[in-house]
Parts: sequence; structure tokens; C-alpha cells
Amino acid sequence: MPGGGDGGRDRRAAPIATYSLTALDCPDPLALAGFYSRITGWPIAPQKYADWAQLDAGGAGATLAFQRIVEGEYRPPEWPGQDHPQRAHVDFDVPDLDAAERAVLEIGARKHDVQPMPDSFRVFLDPVGHPFCLIRA
Repeated sequence: MPGGGDGGRDRRAAPIATYSLTALDCPDPLALAGFYSRITGWPIAPQKYADWAQLDAGGAGATLAFQRIVEGEYRPPEWPGQDHPQRAHVDFDVPDLDAAERAVLEIGARKHDVQPMPDSFRVFLDPVGHPFCLIRA
């Protein structure tokens, strides 16, 4: 209900939690962390667990993390298909779409065949098949 059921008054409720990260499933957390580290410039945080890696956003807020899925059980999402749909994707704002595209392709991304609005944003797949977008800032 708009306004949280308070008759439309703009009242802000105290937050329940602080958003800290988005975790992506993958077969090799450290390798995928390296890929996204190249995109964001954030270093890989010291690993505490063999099946988990995350980036150190340096106090910039939320970060990205990567968790291992048992070998042979990981299936990359299909986009825009729905046989194995994506559950989430990551967007990155960039000042120059063409330069950013060249950079992500160089580090192992693949450009998706479907590009709904290539002048505004472009869809790519990371090395294990997660969709992500570069958005013209």
C-alpha cells in the first residue's frame, strides 16, 4: 500500500538492516572475484573461506561476493530466455560505453546477442555466464 498504510503521509521507518553485498554463485569464487575486481577497481578481500571470495569496496558501501557451487551443479542463467532464468544481475555506470565495452571484453566478458538499448546500456556475460550491464552514466 502506498505510504506504508499510513494514509499517504511520507513517513520514513527506521531501517531493519544495512545492505552489505550481493553474492553470485559460481564454480570458482576467486577467479570470478578477479574478473569483477578488474571492472570495479576494488581489491579482493583476504579470503576467510575456500568457497567464498568478496571484493573490498573500501568503505564505498555494498560490495560483491562470490560463492562456490559444487562442480558440475552450476548452470549459468539464460537471458532473456526463461528455461533457466537469471535471478539478479549487476549494473555498472560508465562514462564511455565503447571504452568500457572494450575493457570488459579484454578481461573475459562476452557481449550478449540481445541488446535492447545499446546506446543507453549494453548487456554482457561474465566468465561463468552471469548477465551484467554497462550503463551510460
